[in-house]
Amino acid sequence: MSRSEQTRYSIIIPMYNEEAVIQETYRRLKKVMNSTDENYELIFINDGSSDRSAEIIQDYAEWDESVKLIDFSRNFGHQIAITAGMDYSSGEAVIIIDADLQDPPELILSMIDKWREGYEVVYAKRIKRNGETWFKKWSAGVFYRILRASTEIPIPVDTGDFRLMDRKVCDEMKRLPENNRFVRGLVSWVGFRQTAIEYERDERLAGETKYPLKRMIKLCLDGITSFSYKPLKLAGYVGALLSGAGFLYLLYVIYLALFTDSVTKGWPSMISLMLIFNGFVLLMLGVLGEYVGRIYDETKGRPLYIVRNTYGGLQAREKASGTGKQLINHD
Repeated sequence: MSRSEQTRYSIIIPMYNEEAVIQETYRRLKKVMNSTDENYELIFINDGSSDRSAEIIQDYAEWDESVKLIDFSRNFGHQIAITAGMDYSSGEAVIIIDADLQDPPELILSMIDKWREGYEVVYAKRIKRNGETWFKKWSAGVFYRILRASTEIPIPVDTGDFRLMDRKVCDEMKRLPENNRFVRGLVSWVGFRQTAIEYERDERLAGETKYPLKRMIKLCLDGITSFSYKPLKLAGYVGALLSGAGFLYLLYVIYLALFTDSVTKGWPSMISLMLIFNGFVLLMLGVLGEYVGRIYDETKGRPLYIVRNTYGGLQAREKASGTGKQLINHD
């Protein structure tokens, strides 16, 4: 491939049951990327959708050479889908955007301008979240601030995975093989010159959120356990504090028994304290289990994802990293 034919931009679009919106996503992305007048590729990752999302993109791939489809064998998760997109990308700049159109594709042009100025990571920072419940806004705010307070790596608050990365950043990301991935945290960890673009996040055009409370909690745990040991340190600090308090109370009981005629009372309060202390012990065992479970995941050595098939010319590309890809042949 000549220099003029090289892919300039790779757009990574993970999707899961986005049939109601995927055609509009394609239309808006094409309009934005055509305006750059440079070569680009749209890499859609079907994360085990049960609707017609993959079928629609497969139809586009048959006549639009810029469209590529990676079809997973099952649902592996949003963060893994992003990872697969990076593995298969070839552009000098790689842009991640969700298929639900809450993040406006038109902002990509501003990201490209910042990239041309010399920034190697350009991430979108939300200053307003339209169409979301108060609980979703509150929980997201709490999550980002807990993460910032818990980690040594400065992870920007109020940001998602919508961002542009230079090819060198993407290549470094492909060297990080951990299973429980927190992509936005990993991008902060690799460093390079980074900047933000502020925007108002739109209401979902159609369909329903793919990040219910259960997945949000897992993402939060992945972020904290991947970048911080502070929860484990907290167990030591609180344990020392409780032990000290218990020792002081023991001295108080001994003093009453030896030097006064008072009878030590308060067994209900003692039982309550024991329940509190034992509850804390079980809580910290749960925290420890989160770390041990993730170590267990890493030792299995399984691929991050399995690809059922690829469409749009991806079969001929062998540039995907071997750390995560497992391709099933149907020949």
